[in-house]
Amino acid sequence: MNRILRGLAIAAALSGIGVSAGCLDDRIPQGSTSAGDGPATVAAVADLCAEHGVLESVCTQCNPGLAVVFRSKGDWCAEHGFPESFCPTCSPEAGGRPAVAPTGGDGAPADGTVVRFRTRATAEQAGLQWAPAEATDWVSGVEAVVQIAWDATRVAAVGVPSAGVVVGIRAEVSDPVPRGAVLAEVRSAHTAGDRSRLVARARARDVAKAEVDRKRELLEGGVASERDLLAAEQVLAAAEAEVAAVRAELAIVGGGAGDRTRITSPLDGVVTARHAQVGQALAPGQPAFEVVDTRRMWALVQVPERELSKVSVGDPAVVHLDALPERVFAGAVATLSPQVDPATRTATARVELDNSDGLLRANLYGMATIEGEGAEVAVVVPSAAVQRAGDVWLVFVRQEVDTYVARRVRVLARQGDRVRVSGGVSAGDPVATTGSFLLKTETLKDRIGAGCCDVE
Repeated sequence: MNRILRGLAIAAALSGIGVSAGCLDDRIPQGSTSAGDGPATVAAVADLCAEHGVLESVCTQCNPGLAVVFRSKGDWCAEHGFPESFCPTCSPEAGGRPAVAPTGGDGAPADGTVVRFRTRATAEQAGLQWAPAEATDWVSGVEAVVQIAWDATRVAAVGVPSAGVVVGIRAEVSDPVPRGAVLAEVRSAHTAGDRSRLVARARARDVAKAEVDRKRELLEGGVASERDLLAAEQVLAAAEAEVAAVRAELAIVGGGAGDRTRITSPLDGVVTARHAQVGQALAPGQPAFEVVDTRRMWALVQVPERELSKVSVGDPAVVHLDALPERVFAGAVATLSPQVDPATRTATARVELDNSDGLLRANLYGMATIEGEGAEVAVVVPSAAVQRAGDVWLVFVRQEVDTYVARRVRVLARQGDRVRVSGGVSAGDPVATTGSFLLKTETLKDRIGAGCCDVE
């Protein structure tokens, strides 16, 4: 319902329905507060409809009721079912967005611009919601882009110790595998030779042991000398060493019989890559599988060089991921890179995250906030209350049920769904949340006069 209301408001803005210029009256306190750019990480722009390629709130395919508004003004492409002015097929240059002209040279309405509904009943039916701006303790921190990666200490590249040919695959990508699980079988002439040598060396050891026993009996009977016994014991020791060496080589192979050897997992984890194919010849050390223990992951935070002085090892950090908007992952800075990337001008801070529930995946992106030590009182509003017009951030303060005033603010930081602002909003001011996009749209109409507009 809120999306449809926003769409009707935009349609009204484009077509001129029920809009008239007005001026400030004595109900609205006047004043001006300067504003600047906020960080690019806080956005308040409507998204395009992924299915139809037009602004979602005015997509006439998803909201058929909006079509009547555009047809009534002659802005309609009957062939494709979209308004002609931003039909993605007929007018691709519009990018699927209505052309709404800003009111000021900087692309935003003047501070103090008023949006007033014609009647209180209309305002109540519009579905706008509001919440008070809060004065709260804000822990300063650094916000930066984050990428999830494997814990490099828990990644195993598994291959074969000697050349061979793959004869069987026993595990596939995404399979969970315990330590020692067989991943593949390989036929190896070298392994066959090792097993044959082991048999021969074992036989030689047994012969040497028997000779030692014989020499000892002869020595006790006074027939052999002690020197003969020592020589026999040296031969036995050499034979035992050769048997141990061959067994050590076969232990690395991972089991099997004859000319067969097995590739096994060295840790508990998940198969994340398989490079081996049946019939493929593998060289010693050539990776055949990758196995990763995903129970712990790394969050790699790209800290801008200008913020590096604010970050230290041990600082607490929270991670918000685009793919998991409802979850917050907490950790601490484990390491901070000693060098800055010359291309991005950032240094990587590594945060270790628990992943026992398996939600984290490598290469997920999001934002991380590395928190500082001190806290200060700040004015905070919900993220839904902040809208961007041109190069300016806006918050709409509710004066009465039917009247809202645009205030220019600076966006200083964001933590989750809270935004720290400075400028035209004070603690306790009721700010529009749901529906604030509708109010911004009203302030961007071509026909707005010097400071206010009425909405039917």
